Amino acid sequence: MPDHSLFRLRVLPCCVALAMSGSYVNAWAENEIQFDSRFLELKGDTKIDLKRFSSQGYVEPGKYNLQVQLNKQPLTEEYDIYWYASENDASKTYACLTPELVAQFGLKEDVAKNLQWIHDGKCLKPGQLEGIDIKADLSQSALVISLPQAYLEYTDINWDPPSRWDDGISGLIADYSITAQTRHEENGGDDSNEISGNGTVGVNLGAWRLRADWQTDYLHSKSNDDDVINGDDTQKNWEWSRYYAWRALPSLKAKLGLGEDYLNSDIFDGFNYVGGSISTDDQMLPPNLRGYAPDISGVAHTTAKVTVSQLGRVIYETQVPAGPFRIQDLGDSVSGTLHIRIEEQNGQVQEYDINTASMPFLTRPGQVRYKLMMGRPQEWGHHVEGGFFSGGEASWGIANGWSLYGGALADEHYQSAALGVGRDLSVFGAVAFDITHSHTRLDKETAYGKGSLDGNSFRLSYSKDFDELNSRVTFAGYRFSEENFMTMSEYLDASDSEMVRTGNDKEMYTATYNQNFRDAGVSVYLNYTRHTYWDRDEQTNYNVMLSHYFNLGSIRNMSISMTGYRYEYDNQADKGVYISLSMPWGDSSTISYNGNYGSGSDSSQVGYFSRVDDATHYQLNVGTSDNHSSVDGYYSHDGSLAQVDLSANYHEGQYTSAGISLQGGATLTAQGGALHRTQNMGGTRLLIDADGVAGVPVEGNGAAVYTNMFGKAVVADVNNYYRNQAYIDLNNLPENAEATQSVVQATLTEGAIGYRKFSVISGQKAMAVLRLQDGSYPPFGAEVKNDSAQNVGLVDDDGNVYLAGVKPGEHMIVSWGGVAHCDIHLPDPLPADLFNGLLLPCQQTGAISPSMPHEIKPVIQEQTQQVMPTEAPVSVSAN
Repeated sequence: MPDHSLFRLRVLPCCVALAMSGSYVNAWAENEIQFDSRFLELKGDTKIDLKRFSSQGYVEPGKYNLQVQLNKQPLTEEYDIYWYASENDASKTYACLTPELVAQFGLKEDVAKNLQWIHDGKCLKPGQLEGIDIKADLSQSALVISLPQAYLEYTDINWDPPSRWDDGISGLIADYSITAQTRHEENGGDDSNEISGNGTVGVNLGAWRLRADWQTDYLHSKSNDDDVINGDDTQKNWEWSRYYAWRALPSLKAKLGLGEDYLNSDIFDGFNYVGGSISTDDQMLPPNLRGYAPDISGVAHTTAKVTVSQLGRVIYETQVPAGPFRIQDLGDSVSGTLHIRIEEQNGQVQEYDINTASMPFLTRPGQVRYKLMMGRPQEWGHHVEGGFFSGGEASWGIANGWSLYGGALADEHYQSAALGVGRDLSVFGAVAFDITHSHTRLDKETAYGKGSLDGNSFRLSYSKDFDELNSRVTFAGYRFSEENFMTMSEYLDASDSEMVRTGNDKEMYTATYNQNFRDAGVSVYLNYTRHTYWDRDEQTNYNVMLSHYFNLGSIRNMSISMTGYRYEYDNQADKGVYISLSMPWGDSSTISYNGNYGSGSDSSQVGYFSRVDDATHYQLNVGTSDNHSSVDGYYSHDGSLAQVDLSANYHEGQYTSAGISLQGGATLTAQGGALHRTQNMGGTRLLIDADGVAGVPVEGNGAAVYTNMFGKAVVADVNNYYRNQAYIDLNNLPENAEATQSVVQATLTEGAIGYRKFSVISGQKAMAVLRLQDGSYPPFGAEVKNDSAQNVGLVDDDGNVYLAGVKPGEHMIVSWGGVAHCDIHLPDPLPADLFNGLLLPCQQTGAISPSMPHEIKPVIQEQTQQVMPTEAPVSVSAN
């Protein structure tokens, strides 16, 4: 059977397309078309049988490499599609839809199990799915399938049903984030050098993800005071902070977790434990049903290192330039109380806690979301504390927008139960209310007392998107807890010998709000949290940002913004106002004025920001800080091997400092591997194979990455359970490289190493003439393939062929009629002029027929046709 993988690249498809009078052809054809074959002026005895194209939609039997589109959405990758003649009418052909391809359709279970197959189960029997429409667009190398939605599982614009989820391939990963800083004091004090980092190493085995998190810190300080004896001090620490494993359970829309974990609950406060859990995974839900991802905002007075941790475990670390910052890429799997630490280059440290808001625990009608967990609570350093516990929670979508939810958590001396109700208010948003009751038995005198304690906690939450106003109340909530109410974490702390009471919350108010006034060019952002306690002073944190974009005369796209902030921790507050005015300077640069006033430290700077390209930008600032001159710079580059951030600061009479931050990883599999940048440690990634061609630019998430010397690259931080796309930047391909397939897609499960291969041909280009041993030429349309089975050319009239990917001494095969007929060998070295009719003798070889499904034979050979009987199609209707 002929292989038409390069059918789109040369003259023949144009002729066929004209003959069929349209770009689309039906897989089953009916009407006949009459046309004059004399418009094809072929030399000598060259013949093409055009009678077989007289049926509208006729596709010549053979193999075609096509991109499959289902209801206008492309499937994951290209497929080899075989076309066969109808067994009762050889003038009609049909596409062989394999079980592997049909599995990608996302058919409902009751439809899929009733399908019938032919040709030893290798092809879907035509005519079963009523309303299906299959067309071949050969000019675009596409198989276009239209299928009634009634047959299909639920899909979204960028979300695929479970049948298309890919667990990826097995492999090893090692991700890291490392920050190094050096600081020199001008007038006494300590000089310091610090290196800190965190990361994840792991193994993927099928659907299983095995992970281990680490964190480290090295600090060396030296006193500049001559009176200090032994002024050198070194502190270093390395810890494996967490060992854990998980896998997806697609049939349950759930995730199974084992090992050390943090209790991520929609109802109860979290704590560290070691054990197991199974829970419905919001990431497996369509995007509009997913939960809330934390948004961390703050203001850095200088270039600073920002560390986000949870109960001592570092989960995010980065370097930011001076000014307001927002961290929005933590993912919706992070919940509970997060500790934020901002270490300034001038030695100052800001610290504060934030509570990640929870969206109302609502569920679609008729569905149930749940979480089950059991194990033992754990302290920092892998030390278990307390006894065995178990717990669970669930939300049931009752009907008409109502959801009932609740849960329980218990061990021998602590029990907690919750019950709540949520309501989808349609255009007015969503609201939820719940009550949690705790019962604690303390057998000895503690900071909380002794004996039994009972208390209640009440929570009200609300969320709403105001699409018509371009605004969003991400979350607004209120929680009140009685004095004797205890969380599991407080119960575990009750045995503290220091008799210190932690927590003891009374009231908590939280709100996050965004709004854009597009016509006025104004945007507003608010993040507010207020905590009151039964036994200590209240804490209030907020960040308010107001921005305005405007034109001033001939100067367009100017902006002014003002940020007011207050962060409080351990009875110390950092508050102030940050003001910024910027205007464009050229095509990709801006100049700005930035002022930061508050907390006893005022600074003002004039800055210049420039974006060199999609991957690189830098910033320079000069100004004053506390009546001293200051100069600082910041450089960031998203490289193929790592993300690199550099900084340098000088403050007159105070200090000089410099820093570097590297974020990246390594991925190694049986298919190859590469170094790459990443931000989500241990997260999902896509390994790209460019057929061994180095320097191929691949775009998929952020700036392009380039394939290494082995032709491999990794696109990291891809979304879980989303339809991710990666493509080759054809405008920046290496010299003498061509891509015959430049787009791939993948919908990957969490933590997967996806693998996709581009078809890339590398080598010189040549115009050659092929001649057979008897002095004749290969027939019009004969195919030329290299040893990698890549199509590199189609023979024109008189044996002329344009060859791509030509290399000295290379061996190529020429085939027609589905059979390899002769071989050509390129000279070594190649001639200087490859476009001067390079003559290549084609030596006869043994006939080798390409592979095809068992006992399926092409029925059109030369001028003859064979008609075979077939069974009548069977219709399968959707419920």
